[in-house]
Amino acid sequence: MTFITRFAPSPTGPLHLGHAYSAMLAHDRAQAEGGTFLLRIDDLDQSRARNHWEAQIYDDLAWLGLTWETPVRRQSDHFADYDATLHKLSEMGLTYACTCTRRDIEAAASAPQESVPQFGPDGRIYPGTCRNAGHAYSDAKCIRLNMRAACEQALPAHFEESGPDNAGTHALDLDAMVSTVGDVVLARPNMAASYHLSVVLDDAATCVSDIIRGADLFEATAIHVVLQSLLGLPTPRYHHHKLIRDENGKRLAKRDDARAISKYREEGATPADMRAMVGL
Repeated sequence: MTFITRFAPSPTGPLHLGHAYSAMLAHDRAQAEGGTFLLRIDDLDQSRARNHWEAQIYDDLAWLGLTWETPVRRQSDHFADYDATLHKLSEMGLTYACTCTRRDIEAAASAPQESVPQFGPDGRIYPGTCRNAGHAYSDAKCIRLNMRAACEQALPAHFEESGPDNAGTHALDLDAMVSTVGDVVLARPNMAASYHLSVVLDDAATCVSDIIRGADLFEATAIHVVLQSLLGLPTPRYHHHKLIRDENGKRLAKRDDARAISKYREEGATPADMRAMVGL
């Protein structure tokens, strides 16, 4: 199998040390395997995406010494593909319109059952209020995947993980997917597709064989494998790496400008310094 990996930042703020680590790790692996490194711009959220942040992504990564295949795939060019896939899943009877607000969902969870998990990889686990309500899609605040119905069609399924914390083969379990993940959002009126659906389609479209990303996304992988199985798409190999944290142990965020790559550049750091900072 040809080794193809990618780095997929969102142009919603400056890249920081954590992004640098993820990008360099994926780039290094591709070079070591004689493979291909791709850059993708995940500009799904058009309300927050900015051209100047996208331009800085290219500038920062080039300064780090990274090279990538062109043209660069941009999610905003593929909204029609996401919509077509949503329609396909709907025709399979696996989606439904949800009219619940965040407040509605919080209220439904205000008296949780003992030992029932409240949060999963998609945030608050949805209680299923609208699952059988038959709401019109035109009234929906979001479109959800019926996880039980999806898993009944998608499983058995598994994925291979090589990251330091969860290395091995991970088989998906229907009951666990229903109770600890739930009916995840696939799209909202102001967004063509959720992160989960878009990245599954994007990675398949670009033949990504190995996904290298932060450990915070490990739990979401099961959602992606379900979608891959439903849509007849290959499941890549996964490697979820350590997160780069600040001195207080908190993971870095884009609002943490003090650790932005551009800030280090302005202060005279070199690409070698950046590698040393993240342990490469």
